[in-house]
Amino acid sequence: MATDILVPTLGESVSTATVARWLKKAGEQVAVDEPLVELETDKVTVEVNAPSAGVIESIAADEGAEVEPGAVLGVIGAAGAAAAPKPAAAPSPAPAQPAPAPAAAAQPKIEEPRVPQGPVAVPGNPNAHAPLPAAAKLMSENRISAEQIGTGTAKDGRISKGDVLDFLARPAATPAAAAPAAKAARPLEEGEERVKMTRLRITIARRLKEAQNTAAMLTTFNEVDMGAAMALRAEYRDAFEKRHGVKLGFMSFFVKACVAALKEFPAVNAELEGDSVVYKNFVHMGIAVGGPNGLVVPVLRNADQMSFAGIEKGIGDFGKRVRDGQLKLEEMAGGSFTITNGGIYGSLMSTPILNPPQSGILGMHKIQERPMVVGGKVEVRPMMYLALSYDHRIVDGKEAVSFLVRVKEGVEDPRRLMLDL
Repeated sequence: MATDILVPTLGESVSTATVARWLKKAGEQVAVDEPLVELETDKVTVEVNAPSAGVIESIAADEGAEVEPGAVLGVIGAAGAAAAPKPAAAPSPAPAQPAPAPAAAAQPKIEEPRVPQGPVAVPGNPNAHAPLPAAAKLMSENRISAEQIGTGTAKDGRISKGDVLDFLARPAATPAAAAPAAKAARPLEEGEERVKMTRLRITIARRLKEAQNTAAMLTTFNEVDMGAAMALRAEYRDAFEKRHGVKLGFMSFFVKACVAALKEFPAVNAELEGDSVVYKNFVHMGIAVGGPNGLVVPVLRNADQMSFAGIEKGIGDFGKRVRDGQLKLEEMAGGSFTITNGGIYGSLMSTPILNPPQSGILGMHKIQERPMVVGGKVEVRPMMYLALSYDHRIVDGKEAVSFLVRVKEGVEDPRRLMLDL
């Protein structure tokens, strides 16, 4: 019995994916739950596993194709079954049918723009290729030709559904003016190389720009003396790891300090929804993690209820699975506040950008010894700059500054975190 290989649910706000790579070929034997194909979404790469054991009879979506949840990627037949030939043999009965019918049907459609099914050379755009299935359907419905859109953003210059939507959203232009405006790329100089952005990188760029264009974003700065946290960590590092099986890092101190500050200043944990503010009685803490394909933000759900050990275990698990490409889409949804640590890359100070629709993000930075005046004397102290970017539409400057001061106080005196002060 044949089993369809279906595109799984892709997660919150993700409606399409691109077939990045087939791990198996038609005719190959597969086992249950064996990875078959990788799908690239706007957020992560998703592996689709075999729903049953058998032989891959056919592949319905080639690499580079844009697919939606529930779409058929291919078919698995019973073990030992021969791979089904591609539907190229279908035209054989066609010649036996009366030829005038197709010819007559084609006459009224001559005036409609042709939606090509294979690679097509576009004048002035020799690298443009055929639209992906979802794009071809949309183009047909709106009577748009590939020549009007030009080179697409999908693999090998193919036109994606997003390219069609972008084209439809453009202001109306005269035919004469539309052709030259079709994404003309400048000639490359010697030593240059043009590489298409991944969907993840495109999404990161779009969301960061949206945050700047939509939110009234401001940043306030402070600095924290890391001496007490470093001393506590050094004293209990071995005992902590022996007891909990995970290393004690600095991130748990900042998560705890932010949780305490968010309880005192709930607007920093809220989000804007139309003309209303949605306050949250929980803290779903986003932790920015750099992966091989870009920055992702997995979420520690109910971080306000987690212990130091629970926080460190959660962050460690996220980091490992981001590197291995095993992070799930649902694990990056629903964050209410975000922490990002540019200090691990050597950043001394930066301005973090909001992660919409959140209204606050804390930026940690490099710990650096600096001369500080302590009790009237100059001492060398391990200092870190902190940056809080916030949405001024929800959060007032006084709240933002006070929030950052509470974070500073919590990290400088970790006993406050233990006593919930």
